[in-house]
Amino acid sequence: MTTFDERERAFENKFQHDQDLLFRIRARRDKLAGLWAADLLGLKGAEADAYARQILDADFGTAGPHDIRTRLIADLQARNVDISDHRVDKELDHILTVAREQVMAE
Repeated sequence: MTTFDERERAFENKFQHDQDLLFRIRARRDKLAGLWAADLLGLKGAEADAYARQILDADFGTAGPHDIRTRLIADLQARNVDISDHRVDKELDHILTVAREQVMAE
């Protein structure tokens, strides 16, 4: 095997590792965001966990970077939770940071 082949394999392995890491961070973000919104919606225990799973499914069910944002805002507005789109965006940014830290610590 040549040095070029070894470098190519190393880049492919790094890419695969990075993609796996991004997937895990995104899934953790979705779960944490679902639990955050569930709390605002007054859901507790098993209901909160089920809602978090729905948010996770919503993100992977359709294409696009704003799937859960749209779903969370719609759900919160439907239950008359007084929260701005900007506040949801800020919370999602914070949750992404927390998710990244949690996954990297594992």
